[in-house]
Amino acid sequence: MSDRYLNRELSWLEFNRRVLAIAEEEETPLLERVKFLAIFSTNLDEFFQVRVAGLLEQVAAGVSTTPPDGMTPTEQMGAIRQVAGELMRRQAEITEEIVIPMLAKQGIRFVNYDELDGDDRTHLDDQFRDTVYPVLTPLAVDPAHPFPYISNLSLNLAVTIRDPDTAAVRFARVKIPPILSRFVVMPDGERIVPLEQVIAHHLGDLFPGMEILSHYTFRVTRNADLSIEEAEADDLLEAVAMELSRRRFGRAVRLEVGEDMPVDTVDLLRRELRLDDSDVYRIDGLLDLTGMWTIAGLDRPDLKWPVWPHHTPLPLVPVDGSAPNIFDVLRTTELLVQHPYDSFAGSVEELLRQAAADPDVLAIKQTVYRAGQDSGIVGTLISAANAGKQVVVLVELKARFEEEQNIEWARRLEEAGAHVVYGFVGLKTHAKVMLIVRREGESVRRYAHVGTGNYNGATAKLYEDVGLLTADEDLAADLSDLFNYLTGYSRQEKYRKLLVSPFSLRSQVIELIRREAAAHDGHIVIKVNSLVDAQVIDELYAASAAGTKVELLVRGICCLRAGVEGLSENIRVRSVVGRYLEHSRVFRFGSHARGHDYFIGSADLMPRNLDRRVEAMAPVEAPALRSRLEEALDVMRSSKAVGWDLQPDDTWQPTAGTVDVQQELQIRAAARSSEGSDLPRSLSASD
Repeated sequence: MSDRYLNRELSWLEFNRRVLAIAEEEETPLLERVKFLAIFSTNLDEFFQVRVAGLLEQVAAGVSTTPPDGMTPTEQMGAIRQVAGELMRRQAEITEEIVIPMLAKQGIRFVNYDELDGDDRTHLDDQFRDTVYPVLTPLAVDPAHPFPYISNLSLNLAVTIRDPDTAAVRFARVKIPPILSRFVVMPDGERIVPLEQVIAHHLGDLFPGMEILSHYTFRVTRNADLSIEEAEADDLLEAVAMELSRRRFGRAVRLEVGEDMPVDTVDLLRRELRLDDSDVYRIDGLLDLTGMWTIAGLDRPDLKWPVWPHHTPLPLVPVDGSAPNIFDVLRTTELLVQHPYDSFAGSVEELLRQAAADPDVLAIKQTVYRAGQDSGIVGTLISAANAGKQVVVLVELKARFEEEQNIEWARRLEEAGAHVVYGFVGLKTHAKVMLIVRREGESVRRYAHVGTGNYNGATAKLYEDVGLLTADEDLAADLSDLFNYLTGYSRQEKYRKLLVSPFSLRSQVIELIRREAAAHDGHIVIKVNSLVDAQVIDELYAASAAGTKVELLVRGICCLRAGVEGLSENIRVRSVVGRYLEHSRVFRFGSHARGHDYFIGSADLMPRNLDRRVEAMAPVEAPALRSRLEEALDVMRSSKAVGWDLQPDDTWQPTAGTVDVQQELQIRAAARSSEGSDLPRSLSASD
């Protein structure tokens, strides 16, 4: 175990612990607590499907090399199993002992099938017969029927049956159909019955003439990572589609079972799934709490956070029902937007909408990473292509768990006549950039958007991100060069203003860190999702040793050790986890006396972002926009802010703050929208 770096996987688990803490906090509204239980489960599912799956492959292959933290794959798996098991048990305790009783007090009661009276059972019997039974497929295991394939993340019943004629005892599996709601809401809208209990009560209908001896719930997680990044492929679209078909057959990596499942049944499942004892997690409560999204979505606004409006930036506010011409606005001023406080629809989507409808717009070029299922952005691009504009879209087919949706969008864009590029084998395109080319008089002018988040209207209401809308000529020229690299055979590696990986981003960030380390008043503030890269961490340690003040706002993984004597005395690390997912990446270098250099973009400080992805970071140069970023960073860095601070002993401790960072930023966005420059005083980081 290294004394310089924290383990990436364990740091991620600590992030998910902070997510779980929101479900435990008394101040969190009840249905929001339910939502964070579901988020925790969804996060953990992905962690096992990707990170744990990869480690298990290394263990099986006998890999002994270690990451910078010094832990072998076997050592990492041992620690992961311990921490993940502890977190899963804690989640079950919060659910069963705190949240479910509190829901009952609010008239939302989880009830067992056995507790229902005759009329209620008749209702469920009818529902089972009409909507559940037709989609069930019981699968028996005997000499003529091999052990069935258990699909990834499926909830199942392990059933033991006996033939009364032969006394033969057999095992059978019944899959809980994922197409149906995880919970059945009774007609009164208040009582909820888990679907697996309804099915379990009707097992006699599935195995007529047999004796049902027992039934227990279980759930399997499989390796769902794609290997396409390392593949040789002539057709990337075909290669990704092929890998998607293989994903469902990935190796099992986790088995979740109910606390009451007997050892012999666990052993049967474990053997057939080829898992070790240590891959089995016993849960004292409901399995698959991702299903709690159904409960979180109940129409009970009294049990949720108040709805916060999304404000249109003042220069774009409609006048007499008509939106201002956004190109006229951007010719005179740059705009910085911070979603979801600033409306994504009223800024980024409005820019694209006007571009698609404007007869003077000649071309639109854009990257698409996670557009979502119902994408207004892609729909507008299709409309622009149908209108005869040159539309170029880089659709990243390898965006994890969005591959299938992105293949569909790519095909629809191509059908509309757009030029679609699929990215590179071995190199993901993660940059969030848009370029619009418009004829103005005898010349053309280019307009640009560079952001930190995906072009996704749904997640823009849930994720905190920032974006720059500009007509800056140098920046727009850089984007032209970047798109030429993405779509053609350009070898361009140098840019005027953009920091671009895998070319210059790493070296330029390190150069900026070293510049601050050499200054007598060096100061670095960085906000990212993850800080993993060992070289960057070493440079930050060196800056700290030189007396540079380093403040890091890291939402998730942080492999740097903070405040350690002789290593990082001048480094402070804070994590903010709230109702919105903190997703923006903001870099600030410099002091108040010398001035600040600001950059925003798509890159976290991880080897994959710096070396194996196409990322773009743009400078923010206008004084007013820098002040906007300064204000947001000040709120997050303030001693009054609610968050978590990384301690020298590597634990995360809640701050003593009382100010909800996101609520404070919402208040300031509302003030900007209605009052222009008449803003509340900015919280100082030293308040």
